[in-house]
Amino acid sequence: MTWCARKVATSRLAGAFVLLLAFAGSASAQSGDAGRGEYIFAAGGCAGCHTDTKNNGQLLAGGRELKTPFGSFYGPNITAHPTAGIGTWSDADFIRAVRQGRRPDGAHYFPVFPYTSFTKISDADLVDLKTYIFSLPTSDRPNRPHDIGFPFNLRALQFGWKLLHFTPGAFRPDPSKSAQVNRGAYLTEALGHCAECHSPRNPLGGLDTAMLFAGDRNPPGGGRVPNITPDAETGIGKWSDGDLEDLLGSGMTPDGDSVGGEMGEVVAKSTSKLTPEDRKAMIAYLRQLKPIQNRVRGGGS
Repeated sequence: MTWCARKVATSRLAGAFVLLLAFAGSASAQSGDAGRGEYIFAAGGCAGCHTDTKNNGQLLAGGRELKTPFGSFYGPNITAHPTAGIGTWSDADFIRAVRQGRRPDGAHYFPVFPYTSFTKISDADLVDLKTYIFSLPTSDRPNRPHDIGFPFNLRALQFGWKLLHFTPGAFRPDPSKSAQVNRGAYLTEALGHCAECHSPRNPLGGLDTAMLFAGDRNPPGGGRVPNITPDAETGIGKWSDGDLEDLLGSGMTPDGDSVGGEMGEVVAKSTSKLTPEDRKAMIAYLRQLKPIQNRVRGGGS
């Protein structure tokens, strides 16, 4: 074989090897089940914080304002765009971000991102979720800087916040509970991250663990967040299973009204898209919570 012929053969082999690596990388990126990922996407309510619906923003392109006592945060672009979004993230990057609250460069996310609940999501569900997100249209919309003051804007301080308020680790079923209750716990605690809104917080923004799911008198953005423990006076103790199914499935309350605001979004984009079995599992889980009396609305729950 001549030198030229050997060079051409070598070039072809190198080209084939590059193509093989590219194919392998693509296969790895799509290793999850996008169909399951779409369901996880709905259960996790991902569209809510990452889509600027008020301004007709593209799905997951970011820009939605999240008001807190520490300032305004803006949901980032999590489409698969290679520079504006998370298109270069590996599965490991994605899992680390969601379960540990760490960016690919190691920096800490602010806890407005509910990794404190998402840490319980299984790796398999996160790989499926990432596969679904990467199947959606991308956006080159740049992320909007957060509007938060010193010293709350220092990411390094989040390490200390995590020591106080973050317990990492995947969900572990309670062997003393039924399979239905454990499924409901996973949906409610991990994917649905319901405690993040339905619990009061301390001055540093950490969840008051003694009052989980008992509602919040002073949530970010104003208003009241109801008590969803089975307390008969101030919670959902007097609600029937049918009442709770109506709320989660259609947003209808026992008095014939319908939920609005952020809970209306949760129903429309998340709980209404769950299977009836999963909604029943969530109800079964809420039923067995410790009743906590917390009157978050004047004169009643």
